[in-house]
Parts: sequence; C-alpha cells; structure tokens
Amino acid sequence: MTDSLILIDVKDGVMTITLNRPDKLNAMTPEMRGQILEAIDRSDADDTIRVVIFTGAGRAFCAGADISAGASGFVPKTNTVRADDGSWRDGGGILALRLFESKKPLIAAINGAAVGVGISTTLPMDFRLASTNAKMGFVYTQRAISPEACSSFFLPRLVGMRQSLEWMMSGSVFGAEEALRGGLVNSLHAPEELMPAALKIARQIVDNTAPVSVAVTRRMLWDMLGSEGNPYEAHRRESIAVPYLSKQADAVEGVASFKEKRAPRFVGKVSTEFLNPK
Repeated sequence: MTDSLILIDVKDGVMTITLNRPDKLNAMTPEMRGQILEAIDRSDADDTIRVVIFTGAGRAFCAGADISAGASGFVPKTNTVRADDGSWRDGGGILALRLFESKKPLIAAINGAAVGVGISTTLPMDFRLASTNAKMGFVYTQRAISPEACSSFFLPRLVGMRQSLEWMMSGSVFGAEEALRGGLVNSLHAPEELMPAALKIARQIVDNTAPVSVAVTRRMLWDMLGSEGNPYEAHRRESIAVPYLSKQADAVEGVASFKEKRAPRFVGKVSTEFLNPK
C-alpha cells in the first residue's frame, strides 16, 4: 500500500500487519482502522494466507486512539459508522467484531506500549505475545470514558472478573510481567525474540494443520465463549462439524499422512469450504 498507515507483508502463508505511525506511537485513527479492516477482508479471501500477525512499527504497538484533537477524538466526526437506526457505533468495536469473525488465526506480537483501544483490539485475537518492554493499560476511567472495542465482553472471559475489575476500574498501566501473571498474554520475549516467537506459532499452524479445520475450530471456540456455560450447545455444534469435516478430502489426507508417518498435504480452501456450525 502507498502512504499506508499499516504495512502488509505476506510470506509463506503468513500475513504480517504492522501498524505504521511510529512518530505517533501507532495511535489508532479511523483511516488506520479502515485499512486494517480491508487487510482482514483480504486475508479471509486469500487461501494462501493461513495466519495473520499484528505488530507495531517503532517502540510502540498502539498507544490507543489518536486524541490529538482532544476528547472529540473518541467520537470522530469523520469515517463514523452508523447502525441501521442511525445511532453511532464505536469504531473500535467494529474492528474488534471483524477480528472476532476472522477465518484465520490472529497473533498479536505486542512490541511496546499497548493501551486503550491498542490493547482492547488484541482481545479477539487468538494469541498475545509480549515483549518484556511492553506496557499495557485499559485506561478508560483515567480518560473519563467507558470501555470500548468490546473489551467489557472479552476481557472478563479471558482473565476473569476479578482481574478485569482491577485493571479497568483503576485504569492503571502495567508491565509485561503483570500481564503474564494475569493471563492477558501467552508468553514474554526479549524484544529481538518477539517476532521469531510469533512466527514459530504461525509456522506450527501453517505447516501442520488443515485450513478449514482451523477456521471451524476457531469459530466454535470463540462462539462458545459467550454460551450459556453448558455442554449441550457444544455437543450440538460439534455434531454438525464432525460429519461435515470428515467428508472432506483433508480428513482423508490427515489419516493417511498419520499412518504413513509423513507431513500432511492439505488442500482445503477456507474461502469455499468453511462451515459455521450454528
């Protein structure tokens, strides 16, 4: 992309999206959000892309919303999104919901400061890896606003209510070690080892798993996160997914490669074979 607020690199099945406003600590703008939405649409439509990694240029991941214009920056007048009834919709929430709906696994490589919308939009991602230099914070109460980007839904389900209340009520900024203890991130890495660690996870998925199976599994796990908390709905959905996937060519290949003690050669296409077992 020319003059892009994000940089996109696609190599060996992995799309890397780098937030690219380093002089502004990659603060989120409506234009940047729009470019990320377009990139996720592209990744879903491109069967050669298996995993998406997000990171930031420079010393920050994303320092939150760009509020250089003051408090009005939380509800920008440009590029606003409206519901069918004309009411305003949170732009961070639009992005979070699109990430939630992604058919490809998402990895956040949090290389530095990630606060406000910068950390909240990582919550619908599947893996969060952090540099030991990273700082994070759900700083909404310190800005006298409410949680955004669907964080009031995702955060308690990822780290529990006690930890969510502590971080969100105080609005404090905390370090990578606390994020790991609280269950917000999967692992910590030295700055120079962060992207290799994210790529290692991506390669495990690209090299060893079936694309459609991964997409269906991701959808089932995230959808069940908001279920009523009993196994009956999971059983119903799995009873749809298991026979569907077992009839696909990749299931035959999965068994054959296991028996023959070789690497699998999966050919299924998410763009045409994905099933949401609702």
